[in-house]
Amino acid sequence: MRICIPTQTKEGKSAQVYEHFGSAPYFTVYDTDKNTAEIIDNANQHHSHGMCHPMSALAGKKIDVVVTGGMGGRAVQKLNEGGIKVYRAVPGTVEHLIAQFLKGGLPELTAANACAEHGCH
Repeated sequence: MRICIPTQTKEGKSAQVYEHFGSAPYFTVYDTDKNTAEIIDNANQHHSHGMCHPMSALAGKKIDVVVTGGMGGRAVQKLNEGGIKVYRAVPGTVEHLIAQFLKGGLPELTAANACAEHGCH
């Protein structure tokens, strides 16, 4: 399974989770089968509200799950339509977050409980 997590730095499993998906400086794509982390720069991190296109940076990466502190309802809906589930992150490192996810300890994020504006945490 390939899990995409917005992160503050390029530190792989040691990186801190970033609060909001679209404006994250980086995406860490963690592969649970290979126990590896791939770091991707988010060239679209500075954008107007509702105008982000972070999945373009992830094109071709075969993401199964996104885990994030916040994401707008439209983005959640688009990911769900593409077969990608979204879960709400807990603060901490990628490694901590992956452990929580694998234990089933993270709530699913839906269009109904997604962020409105960028003030969501």
